[in-house]
Amino acid sequence: MHRNRAGAYLFSFPSFFLTVALGIYPVVWALRYMLYDYQGHGTPKFIGLENFARILRDTEFWQSVVNTFIYAGGKLIITLPLSLILAVILNRRLFGRQMWRAIYFLPTIFSASVMSIVFYIIFNSYNGILNQYLHKLNAISGPFDWLGPSYAMLTIIIIAVWGAVGNYMLLFIAGLQSIPEDVYEAASLDGVNAFQRLWYITIPLLGPVLQMIVMLAITTSLKGYESIMVLTEGGPFGKTEVMYLYLYKLFFPITTAHTSVQNIGYGSAVGFTTALIVGLITWLYFWMSRKLNNMY
Repeated sequence: MHRNRAGAYLFSFPSFFLTVALGIYPVVWALRYMLYDYQGHGTPKFIGLENFARILRDTEFWQSVVNTFIYAGGKLIITLPLSLILAVILNRRLFGRQMWRAIYFLPTIFSASVMSIVFYIIFNSYNGILNQYLHKLNAISGPFDWLGPSYAMLTIIIIAVWGAVGNYMLLFIAGLQSIPEDVYEAASLDGVNAFQRLWYITIPLLGPVLQMIVMLAITTSLKGYESIMVLTEGGPFGKTEVMYLYLYKLFFPITTAHTSVQNIGYGSAVGFTTALIVGLITWLYFWMSRKLNNMY
């Protein structure tokens, strides 16, 4: 008995160590500097709640919060319905469906940074591949600024949808395969059309899976910043600055960005505030989900 318990402790120790070293300790390390003025060198200076008072005055941070909701909302509105439609189509007995599933899932296995560089080559305003083809087709008369102030957020959302749709598609397919075929056969005998089948049968029976997918999509979208950092660094003029990119710049300054000075104290306070915002959105979603479950 003791030997079995010792073996269990031994096998669980690597996971426990990595959780503490890479998960808990960095959070505790950052939280202790929330009340200090600390730029990463010298002696930290205790300033109480001044960092949080600065957050209330920081229009740049609150603009990043607004941008995060725009980015996440746009990504979710397009990705989830598209993923569900693709899942319904590719769940049927179609020729080559496994190949199509692999093609749609392929973007999720690539590094976001590497693929962002590829998309930068495609969407570059002056010598980008997309503008070159559009110019040959006489669709545009001059360079179209895909990453400019007017269209940068839309371009980034499109890239985010491309990278996420395959992952959620496979999750939806897993949920669809758990629905008994007898239900659809009975509906067919009653003369139910394709749209009624999707709306009144598939989506309600996907309820638990759909809740999980939406929760995963919300948290992933709110925390996404890698592609934005590579493509625009939050520009132009802060139009694509999101919360986690703003936080990243405080801890790891980008020399070409406006926040080029490391500030661990203020960054810790911003990180705590950002976590509260994401946690609040998560709690609201769970609360709404429980309310809807109680209604039905």
